[in-house]
Amino acid sequence: MGSSDLLETKEATPVTDLNQTPLYDLHLELGGKMVPFAGYSMPVQYPMGVMKEHLHTRSDAGLFDVSHMGQVMLSGASWEAVALAFERLVPMDVLGLADGRQRYGLFTNDAGGIEDDLMFARRDDDLFVVVNAACKGADIARMKAALEPDVTVTPLQDRALLALQGPAAGAVLSALDPAAAEMRFMDFRTLSLAGVEVWASRSGYTGEDGFEISVPEAEAVAVARLLLDHAQVEPIGLGARDSLRLEAGLCLYGNDIDAQTSPVDANLTWAIQKVRRPDGARAGGYPGATAIEASLAQGSDRKRVGLAPEGRAPMRDGTQLYDAQTGGRLIGQITSGSFGPTHGGPVAMGYVDGEYADMDTAIWGDLRGKRLPVRVTALPFVAANFKR
Repeated sequence: MGSSDLLETKEATPVTDLNQTPLYDLHLELGGKMVPFAGYSMPVQYPMGVMKEHLHTRSDAGLFDVSHMGQVMLSGASWEAVALAFERLVPMDVLGLADGRQRYGLFTNDAGGIEDDLMFARRDDDLFVVVNAACKGADIARMKAALEPDVTVTPLQDRALLALQGPAAGAVLSALDPAAAEMRFMDFRTLSLAGVEVWASRSGYTGEDGFEISVPEAEAVAVARLLLDHAQVEPIGLGARDSLRLEAGLCLYGNDIDAQTSPVDANLTWAIQKVRRPDGARAGGYPGATAIEASLAQGSDRKRVGLAPEGRAPMRDGTQLYDAQTGGRLIGQITSGSFGPTHGGPVAMGYVDGEYADMDTAIWGDLRGKRLPVRVTALPFVAANFKR
């Protein structure tokens, strides 16, 4: 999910116009290289460097500041009231979510495109929602317009958000609160970290085991330092966050999915539970339901796929894909691409015409005017390491 929209880093945002997270001074203290990102000044890397930060997260644990993302609480007369209201905005099963569990979701538009991807968790009879930084203003306005006054939409502007990711994350957090060890992938619960009450989900956007931790803003630096005091934890910037999520085959909003992309195109239909599909007990009723249900029945003429460029040269987003080394026709485009440090070579994902979406199909990417071979491959490039 959007960690957030990395396209934001390409815009020349004046430094004076940038927001700062509660950890801004800590990033500077740790030697973070700050860049404009979704309207915030954020660390793209630390002195360790992107490659080592990526590998450290895969081998031990990395701490990410994701406080720029939007945190929102929805509350109403009952869980049923809140859940059914939210189902008017997303094609997911919200009502069936057990207390203390989290789910991936999508805001859709009337044409069936994806307005944002998000996470939502049940906290007693309330719904805790985390949305992408670049979309949070529009997302909050969308929720207020659709849900209020029956459901109260409260942006949580006094909370920070940290992500502790990597195979050592469970041991690190459990040493502070043993209840963390009992959590499994997509569990959500309240923990106590050195006396600070936090809301933690066992999730993240790296493909590794880990936790996303919502912290009161006033305690954010203290909690971050507490985690960084552990020998296996290092601070990690946006550069490694992007290569980690790409190896894990996870979409970045604004690159791999957007308002013109349907969940069917994006191979995200796994996120639409049976109860919300055609003939399900609560089918439809969300923006774009007619278009999405038609695509579910008929399929899509383009598909998001994994792409493995041959050789060592990465193919970045925007690279055009062809069906022949010379001549031929344009059949798609790469939407995310970089070098995968764990994979040991270039990794990419993008969209191709349906007839070219089969595994091991040979196609060609135009790299600075020269067409180089690319192979359609399965996602992820690095197997997920979640705690089931």
